[in-house]
Amino acid sequence: MQTTARLIALLTAYLAGSASSVHADQISVAVAANFTAPMQVIAAGFEKETGHKLQAAYGATGKFYAQIRNGAPFEVLLTADDETPAKLIKDNAAVAGSQFTYAIGKLVLWSAKSAIVDGAGAVLKNGGFNHLAIANPKLAPYGAAAVEVMKGLGVVESIRPKIVTGESIAQTHQFISTGNALLGFVALSQVLKDGKIEGSAWIVPAKLYAPIRQDAVMLEKGRGKPAAEALMKYLKSDKARAVIQSFGYALP
Repeated sequence: MQTTARLIALLTAYLAGSASSVHADQISVAVAANFTAPMQVIAAGFEKETGHKLQAAYGATGKFYAQIRNGAPFEVLLTADDETPAKLIKDNAAVAGSQFTYAIGKLVLWSAKSAIVDGAGAVLKNGGFNHLAIANPKLAPYGAAAVEVMKGLGVVESIRPKIVTGESIAQTHQFISTGNALLGFVALSQVLKDGKIEGSAWIVPAKLYAPIRQDAVMLEKGRGKPAAEALMKYLKSDKARAVIQSFGYALP
């Protein structure tokens, strides 16, 4: 009897373990660099709530597009625009009907030093700096927005010789934070800490650049996978939206 009871107990434990392994999965996600900090918070909440494990890679949206078209094993993509997901759907590399806006980004002209950037961005016209950093406008939507702002203000030609270009918005932020560039255009989410901005900054009025609608999309490699479907659902939850808003993004 004891032997039978022990076998039943072992079998029950095995089946429980098998069930949990079936329901728990790992998901590979490509995330726009500007969304690094909020995604880390969201990932922790997602893993705790669902039991799935999330492996994230952070970088420029344009670079991810090329990698996905070349077979990169990502299952979900969180971009810094709304055009890339649409292109991937058209390319049959993403699931039609899965695209949605998870955040609307805000652009900021920022310096790690105080009293460099004024509240109206007049420093762009006054000069007085050797280098201004922006993300590669061909790869990063925040870089494209920065160029649009400078063109609109009529300063792009005078500033062009001073521009240094980061591969992604993360590298652009690094240029500024390390002093390689005195100032530059980054995402508000990168410099907002506990509701405050360290250094000096000008939050660029939204009317000066096209809305940075950041969309998520399920990729073909994520089709039908419970973890991918769970993440897409979690990104729309009140918990995730509260995190997104706390990092300075607007909500759709």
